[in-house]
Amino acid sequence: MMKNTPTTDNFPPGFIWGSATAAAQVEGAAWEDGKEDSVWDAFARIPGNVLNGDTPATAVDHYHRMPQDVALMKQLGLDSYRFSTSWARIRPGGRDVNPKGLEFYSRLVDELLEAGILPWLTLYHWDLPQGLEDAGGWANRDTAYRFAEYAQDVYAALGDRVRHWTTFNEPFCSSLLGYGSGVHAPGRQDPRAAVAAVHHQHLAHGMAVTELRELGAEQIGITLNLSNSIPRDPADPVDREAARLFDSLQNRIFLEPVLRGAYPEDSLKDLEPFGLHDLIRPGDMETIGAPIDFLGVNHYHDDLISGHPDTSGADGHGGGGARPKASPWVGAEHITFPSRGLPRTAMNWEVNPDGLRKLLVRLSQEYPELPPLYITENGAAYDDVVSGEGTVPDADRTRFILDHVQAVSAAIEQGADVRGYFVWSLLDNFEWSWGYEKRFGIIHVDYQTQVRTIKDSGLAYSRFAAAVRNGNSPAPEVPAAAPVG
Repeated sequence: MMKNTPTTDNFPPGFIWGSATAAAQVEGAAWEDGKEDSVWDAFARIPGNVLNGDTPATAVDHYHRMPQDVALMKQLGLDSYRFSTSWARIRPGGRDVNPKGLEFYSRLVDELLEAGILPWLTLYHWDLPQGLEDAGGWANRDTAYRFAEYAQDVYAALGDRVRHWTTFNEPFCSSLLGYGSGVHAPGRQDPRAAVAAVHHQHLAHGMAVTELRELGAEQIGITLNLSNSIPRDPADPVDREAARLFDSLQNRIFLEPVLRGAYPEDSLKDLEPFGLHDLIRPGDMETIGAPIDFLGVNHYHDDLISGHPDTSGADGHGGGGARPKASPWVGAEHITFPSRGLPRTAMNWEVNPDGLRKLLVRLSQEYPELPPLYITENGAAYDDVVSGEGTVPDADRTRFILDHVQAVSAAIEQGADVRGYFVWSLLDNFEWSWGYEKRFGIIHVDYQTQVRTIKDSGLAYSRFAAAVRNGNSPAPEVPAAAPVG
């Protein structure tokens, strides 16, 4: 639980306090200024794929309201804004460069810099051009080469002003959820395609790192969604094996190729029936293991794992979206997530802040080659209500954020080299398969009027970050903000 008086101890000088979004979730303007379909535009139009039939066509209209949104970031005192560029906007259909698409991101970067906010750019947050998916998508090795070209295009336009470059956000989701379970775009349920997507996204990452490095990029990294894998009964070999397999497919097949240039031996064996060996060509692993400058860690919950059926009816993992799903853990359909009786978010995810501390300490202890860490996403969905006074009192989210920030502080005290924290998300937005049903933002968005209102959690986060900068503990109060239209 959160300390009654959160402390600002342990955060190193220059620690970055930020927030994050993704292009497909906030921009809207789905077919404006030359943009064409991404896989999420196409996926969301198919009935049953997204809750309530929602689509990202308008999202929260960040494309048109960007200056206002940057002003809100400045009001919150953010050090950095983590955003993604839309491949489908910059190279519609995966074809030639669209100058108007690049111009939007150039304006965004200029707006951020003028506000004193560090741009933190992610090249791929799941919006593959639908034209490339029609040619095989991430199951097609050629897509990796197209990604490297796209990375060069973005650097050519923004490299004079952007220092921090993230290649991929959560490749677990865009490979295993997109091509294995089918709950994310493009909605395929093909284990061999899912494994191919894993390898080809790794290859695309390595190629982009090489290209960006040669072009002069200062800081290059990748963001992975990582979780603890805790056997329900450590004495039960079935539970131990399920936890090992989950750790292999959720964590280590993404961590170790990037950090060590090799797939874990047990992962190779796990995925042998799905063709992983056949995908690896000479030189691939050297490319994939190109040195990076930072690792982004996204973490929302940790996981209690069992290999036995869960009869409680309260799966502690929560889940996916509107459509029935296959298991994203290829070859591991028997993995279950028993409840520990912990509080839950609106996503049905258990709340366990100490899990973040354990994860960061584990990474630091098990991977001596680990670069500096940044928490690039951490946050919670709750059912928010705007009060009669025009405020959004979201005590559960406030507690979640401050408890997890304290967990980061504890991990730093135990030796983890963590240099920044980005709360997810800046704005309520299109939450993938959940549509507009789940709200993660520290800024409330009225989806009918697009009015923005800073939530109490956003004010508390702003207050805490200011206290760290100023060496104060606890932080001073921050006055409530009026809604912005």
